[in-house]
Amino acid sequence: MGNDFGAETAVRRVAEGRYAGEIDPVWNLRPLPQGGVVTAIALRALEAELDDPSQALRTLHTTFAAQVAHGPVEIDVEVLRRGRSMSHLRGEIRNPGTARGHLTTAIFGGSRRGFAFVDLAVPDGVPHPDDCPSFRDPPPEAEVTFTPMPFWEEKVEGRPGIGTPPWDPTPRSSSLRAQWQRFDDPPYRDDGTIDPLAAVVVADTMPGAVGERVGPSDEMWFSPSVDLTLHLLGEWRSEWILGVNTARWAGDGYASVDMALWDLGDDCRGEPRLVAYATQLCLFTFLPTPEGPGA
Repeated sequence: MGNDFGAETAVRRVAEGRYAGEIDPVWNLRPLPQGGVVTAIALRALEAELDDPSQALRTLHTTFAAQVAHGPVEIDVEVLRRGRSMSHLRGEIRNPGTARGHLTTAIFGGSRRGFAFVDLAVPDGVPHPDDCPSFRDPPPEAEVTFTPMPFWEEKVEGRPGIGTPPWDPTPRSSSLRAQWQRFDDPPYRDDGTIDPLAAVVVADTMPGAVGERVGPSDEMWFSPSVDLTLHLLGEWRSEWILGVNTARWAGDGYASVDMALWDLGDDCRGEPRLVAYATQLCLFTFLPTPEGPGA
């Protein structure tokens, strides 16, 4: 694939049922690689093992059993069932010498006869990405923020369309947010579609809906993933994709979040097409502050 995403998620076969790859540190997010890109590398290995272009990736589920750091990775692949129209595979990606990593089960399938409808809609009032601020814009001078991460500065640009700035103290009553996302080097394939594995990366940003609901906090926190499920439902062709994201529940140190990914055409004003739907369970980790424990 002639793009950064294709090259940086590529794998090579090193033995029967085993593949190797490399995770560039540019994909790191406080402090490990983004889970979506790690999952994408594992899926490359599953696709290679299946080696059946007639069966497209339909659904995947990743369990983040142990940390996977940047650098060399190995993927062990098992074909659970190889069928004429549907196949099930499982793979585990981990750093060499470690016992566990991320486990992904994926189902591939060909086209089938059935019904067709979409019972979901883009919220009203989402502005065009040209009219939205970018994550790369500097925040107001008085606001304390994290140092920009290379992932958001060099790989994926985000532009919020619905939501409240994280520093805004306005009381919140909804977790709903919508943001446009695009790759700096869009991973287009020869047929004019964007690599479907790119949707896994942009979907793995769901915990932001928790921040939308709770607003600014005196404590620094982030939300590592417990799992990630994604259903691929359509082709992604435009440069920008719209993610509509909510946090349906939070409690006991966990949150349940979801995201629908929409393609609105090259001008971002066309008829919305649902590309993918994802769900995730995340947990909360609170960071020490100068005034708090661990200072």
